[in-house]
Amino acid sequence: MKKIILAAIVIPMIANDTTAQKLVYPPSKKVDVTDDYHGTKVSDPYRWLENDTSAETGAWVKAQNKVTFDYLDQIPFRNKFRDRITELLNYPRYSAPFKIGNTYFYSKNDGLQNQSVYYKMQGENGTPEVFLDPNKMSEKGTVSIGLAGASNDDKYLAYNISSAGSDWSELRIKEVATGKELPDVIKFVKFSGAAFRGDGFYYSRYPEPGKGTELSGQNQFHAVWYHKLGTPQSDDKLIYEDREHALRYHSAEIGKEERFLILSVSEGTDGNELRVMDLKKGETAFKPLISGFDNSSGYIDQEGDRVLVYTNINAPNYRLVSIDPANPDQKNWIEIIPEKPELLKGVSVAGNKLIAQYLKDVTTRVYQYSRDGKLDREIALPSVGSASGFSGEKTDTDVYYTFTSFNYPPTVFKYNIASGKSELFRNSELKFDPSQYEVKQVFVPSKDGKAKVPIFIVHRKGLKLDGQRPTLLYAYGGFNISLEPGFSPSRIAFMENDGVYVQANLRGGGEYGEDWHKAGMFGSKQNVFDDFIACAEWLQSNGYTSKDKLAIQGGSNGGLLVGACMTQRPDLFKVAIPQVGVMDMLRFQKFTVGWGWVDEYGTSDKKEDFQWLYKYSPLHNIKPVAYPATMVTTADHDDRVVPAHSFKYIAELQAKHTGSNPVLIRIETDAGHGAGIALNKSIQATADIYSFILFNTNSPVKY
Repeated sequence: MKKIILAAIVIPMIANDTTAQKLVYPPSKKVDVTDDYHGTKVSDPYRWLENDTSAETGAWVKAQNKVTFDYLDQIPFRNKFRDRITELLNYPRYSAPFKIGNTYFYSKNDGLQNQSVYYKMQGENGTPEVFLDPNKMSEKGTVSIGLAGASNDDKYLAYNISSAGSDWSELRIKEVATGKELPDVIKFVKFSGAAFRGDGFYYSRYPEPGKGTELSGQNQFHAVWYHKLGTPQSDDKLIYEDREHALRYHSAEIGKEERFLILSVSEGTDGNELRVMDLKKGETAFKPLISGFDNSSGYIDQEGDRVLVYTNINAPNYRLVSIDPANPDQKNWIEIIPEKPELLKGVSVAGNKLIAQYLKDVTTRVYQYSRDGKLDREIALPSVGSASGFSGEKTDTDVYYTFTSFNYPPTVFKYNIASGKSELFRNSELKFDPSQYEVKQVFVPSKDGKAKVPIFIVHRKGLKLDGQRPTLLYAYGGFNISLEPGFSPSRIAFMENDGVYVQANLRGGGEYGEDWHKAGMFGSKQNVFDDFIACAEWLQSNGYTSKDKLAIQGGSNGGLLVGACMTQRPDLFKVAIPQVGVMDMLRFQKFTVGWGWVDEYGTSDKKEDFQWLYKYSPLHNIKPVAYPATMVTTADHDDRVVPAHSFKYIAELQAKHTGSNPVLIRIETDAGHGAGIALNKSIQATADIYSFILFNTNSPVKY
């Protein structure tokens, strides 16, 4: 690793005349719209901003962006931050390889490519050939791809292609051996892979959306179809739909044996039921395998006449069981890997072994088991951090995995299943030394005394912690999602300038299993905000930072977190960065796939749910007080959390904010919820966020 020592040119942070003056925000007109929620009248004066395709909304967006970018242009070191982040990211980055037959595939970014490129090679040490390059599919680098599945004869590979960050995608097919593109194009796809069987594959799609509603209209009637290669999509066979339940997700899986077709049905992002069709027996209809939506289960593999299923039924930390589809009653289940005190994050199959990945206090542990659940060994990892991968075929002798941590760049290892030994396969040639940064984990007592909230604290070694360090507190806290240690080159730019990065693992996430998740959902959502606030108070009382130096950031559900906490405790933070957040908790279910979050938040359609949603909804709890310096971020193609959430929130915030801190919105174009964003856009957005934080915390900058 090559270390670059920067010349320390310190720019003192003194508010200039532009920032000292109160900003003039674009006018946001108010309309007379009032809804009645179970006897409570709630006004919605910015309802017109929900129309994302109107000329009026477009003009408002343009005006807001002008104010924001004019402000950002005044920050003297903004461009230097952009240049430094660009420099930090300019090194080759690789994924772990995987095999289709004897062909190895992996992704690589040379450094500053907008999208990573997929390569193939014959054998582990073969000559790499470009297989898929999304950078050639768009001049702006806004087309992204994801691999969707390979045919069981190893002949074809399906991939998803999406534009400008939208969740909408098309499925396309390439020949593995030749790289030839097949003429098949499958449209109107969301949240789907390709499950191959015979000369075609199963996939999930929605009906074609109405013109003008593609990015905001509610998505209904997700259905499973079968496409035969070489035929038009209009000839595809409908396999499963549910006309009585418009707001459900459906997805199909099938193993290499092509015997059991597994249908997963869910009403939201958590909880599902499994149904099965035994194709060997000639069955043509699905029958129940696991019923109900109170728990989560996933198909892992076929084992003779049985299937292996990963589930949290009677096991909040998950377990692996074997189920006979002909006799699926729970009394007939065979437990293969029992529940442990640690979260079982997932199970993969490789070399006719089971590889189980656990989280212990938010760091990875990996164990190898026989197919009947006998423990072979714990797999030794390089350090404390996060590992992913370990997938393969039953005949494989080796598998690959990636290991990373806050100060450990993603590194690919090759693991031999027979010996249990790992060897370095590919590392990162960085232009800086991550070992100059230290990581510690502490546990913060929650407000209610029922939890110890883990936080990771990362900063430059030797940094004087005198309560005056600019500190960025980041969290998510929801949807059973775990925030694990991970490496970010761009974050180095913040920490080079004496910044402290803190990642909090709040209740509502999945770090400690379903009980931890349930403690932060529905009527218990306030626990998540309380945990975040407790972490902020702990950082201040323990000398890491102060209320004048603390920034908070989160995206999506984390944007909701930031929005709620800054309205509940505006005195506690100096800067707030709510990104693509769910800000209108009374209407989120009315847009795109927002209905899928009802099983996490509840819904304003129910009186009991409305009461807790209204109590913390960021949009509805803005008061005429002084708020932290705020930069809301969203994107014009976000069809997951539609930008109307952020539009309405900032309009209300600008109308009621009584202080001198800037409250702005940064609206990205040709981008979506975050996935697939062009690297050049990501670099500029990150530079703007760090510059905004350091500028408004009056922190010195070293370049």
